[in-house]
Amino acid sequence: MIGGFENISKIPELRKKILFTLMMLAVYRIGCHIPTPGVDGSALSAFFNARQGTLFGLFDMFSGGALKKMSVMALGIMPYISASIILELMTVVVPRLERLRKEGEQGQKKITEYTRYGTVFLSMIQGFGIAVGLENMTSPGGVLVVPAPGMSFKILTMITLTAGTSFLMWLGEQVTERGIGN
Repeated sequence: MIGGFENISKIPELRKKILFTLMMLAVYRIGCHIPTPGVDGSALSAFFNARQGTLFGLFDMFSGGALKKMSVMALGIMPYISASIILELMTVVVPRLERLRKEGEQGQKKITEYTRYGTVFLSMIQGFGIAVGLENMTSPGGVLVVPAPGMSFKILTMITLTAGTSFLMWLGEQVTERGIGN
């Protein structure tokens, strides 16, 4: 095993790819600590602590703890995965998409573009839904999670979470191009 690590240090290209991937992972983890504006972090934390072991705890686990902190990365890459699955299923049903899939690299680029649009669309819907849910949450002490609810909070949260997911999508593309994995 130690010999494997020695080999990594001997191959400059591999070392560079691994370091790049680790840097992008660090950027993601930093993003998980940037809170969404308009949310009382302590009230939200108390809400999640009171509901450990429930469905809320499971959702938080899948987001890497970003949901409990209601970070800008709270949606994670789930909208991208959902959009990819939806588009993959649509290529079987929609003849135009099926033709694109069979066109090779050029068609795949177009499908990737549609996947990005779908990701943004799903992120907006999910972000708005989370904003509505946050407005209805209170901590066990009765403190509102969103001290100033309203349409401006919903829109700001929707935009913030969509931007976070879009940034994660871009990070993933950078890792695919210049790092290890996809």
